[in-house]
Amino acid sequence: MTKFTRRNFIAAGSAAFLSTTLSHHSAAIPSNASLYAGNGDAPEVTGAKLGFIPVTSACPLIVAKAKGFFAKHGMPNVEVLKQPSWAVMRDKLMLGSGNEGLDGAHLLFPMVHLMATGEISYGRKVPMYILARLNLNGQGVSVTNAYQDLKLGLDSSSLKSVFAKKSLGGENVRCAIPYRRVTGDFFMRWWLAYGGIDPDKDVSLIVVPPPQMVANMRGGSMDAFCVVDPWHHRLIKQGIGYSTVTSGELWNNHPEKALGVRAEWVDKYPKAAKALLAAVLEAQMWCDRPENKAELFQILSQRQWIGVPNEFLRDRLLGKFDYGNGRVVENSPHAIKFWRENASYPYKSHDLWFFIEDMRWGNRPKDFNPQPIIDAVNREDLWREAAKLIGQEKAIPASTSRGVEKFFNGLEFDPQNPQAYLNAPKIRS
Repeated sequence: MTKFTRRNFIAAGSAAFLSTTLSHHSAAIPSNASLYAGNGDAPEVTGAKLGFIPVTSACPLIVAKAKGFFAKHGMPNVEVLKQPSWAVMRDKLMLGSGNEGLDGAHLLFPMVHLMATGEISYGRKVPMYILARLNLNGQGVSVTNAYQDLKLGLDSSSLKSVFAKKSLGGENVRCAIPYRRVTGDFFMRWWLAYGGIDPDKDVSLIVVPPPQMVANMRGGSMDAFCVVDPWHHRLIKQGIGYSTVTSGELWNNHPEKALGVRAEWVDKYPKAAKALLAAVLEAQMWCDRPENKAELFQILSQRQWIGVPNEFLRDRLLGKFDYGNGRVVENSPHAIKFWRENASYPYKSHDLWFFIEDMRWGNRPKDFNPQPIIDAVNREDLWREAAKLIGQEKAIPASTSRGVEKFFNGLEFDPQNPQAYLNAPKIRS
């Protein structure tokens, strides 16, 4: 694994060059050229290809490009490319940019580990690094309006008999998730299991790309979905369904997406990797500043990015949750976060949680040792270097563990005693 010095790097090109390459959105972003001049630490390349799915957790990558943060850090040729599904993203990461694929991406963070082990990449191990978390919170569970009278919230138990009756009548109960063995899969399982519904026996968990969730619900092909915004708000505005919970209610400030990059690219271009990461960290800070929200909505609504009207983006990004069933929460503590409350730091304790949760649901043997994979994938060392580079030493946590995590169902995950969580029951009787 490549080690990095603490030296700053030079931004490629002069300030005059940058002024011609930045978009009008980024005119206020100063160049780092003079600050880093003479250090001989310029990025080895000025570009990379990064993928994203059009959901709000992609904001940091979108903003890093639209506001010129990549250019500021000497990488004006970074491309941020919209992808139709997580499966396509995975396949393009397997290819790499040299084969018309991608160098890195906005990813459901467990995907990085699952590609590194070859479990979701057709048995081929694809070395990957997590450089940062991109956000906390931001997902949720919504159901079709057929269940409006049940007034569903945290407790899904009133669905148990309804689903059983549908199954007995020969109907297939479908609950959609964005990908298997990731946070959205686990959150849907948690919510169902808390109501005594076995997600492996009582329903069919189906994989649907996030941009297709609302259309599938409208077509009557599924009963519930777990996904990130803006698709819940769009569902509600179109009168198709309502939200039962936000994912922050299930696990407040849970880790969500990650900046995952092919290890081969990072190892080949270590200075460029640090520049890329520094740009993303600055974009995360920008996204969380209240004075930038109006411009953020305007950027996201553009077709090349998320491409939905402001009204579908605004409220939930500001922490206002209209659940579509008469319940409205203002200033929710469960709003999506990009930088505040250590949102960006890639805690290894969260990587450990994923492996233990994966074991709980029977996806891997319970004697599996996840630590070698965690240490190989998680590049918190590079995150710390990038934070120092942009003057954010104060943002570096004292520990690589966030400590004990508490969930809505009364369970706790202690990274010092993961076995206790592994032994905890999955389904409430």
